[in-house]
Amino acid sequence: MTEPVTVVALHVAPGARLPVKSVDRVTVEAGKGIVGDRYHGTKHRHVSVQSATALAEAAELFGSPIDAAGTRRNVTVSHGDVPRQPGDRIRVGDVLLEVVRVAAPCKLLDDTLGRGALEALRRRAGSIFRVLEGGTIAVGDPVADEET
Repeated sequence: MTEPVTVVALHVAPGARLPVKSVDRVTVEAGKGIVGDRYHGTKHRHVSVQSATALAEAAELFGSPIDAAGTRRNVTVSHGDVPRQPGDRIRVGDVLLEVVRVAAPCKLLDDTLGRGALEALRRRAGSIFRVLEGGTIAVGDPVADEET
């Protein structure tokens, strides 16, 4: 039996280049994103999701641990692959998310984490989602694929 995928970390940043804050729970609004996050209210970039599995792979290539907060993604899930195909949907806690695009690693990663971090996270940086149904997401919440 496979272990269920769960939320292991949540991060929000009030503005560009401002530090991310680790939180236990977020409120997510349909069509807007995470309340208090820098991308709240943007057209499509509502929530970013990454996998601890991909972070571990990137850390192996990078040669040093990569903290989930260092990537500036909102949601980190325990394991497995984050959907990448536009239109794919996942339910995280109460919230229904739809993939918009694959997330590109931030160009500032080499400055903040160290030289080579950007390349290590390439194709491992998760996906960007829009919010179809709002609600709350908390650390420990289940994550499941949704049929479209």
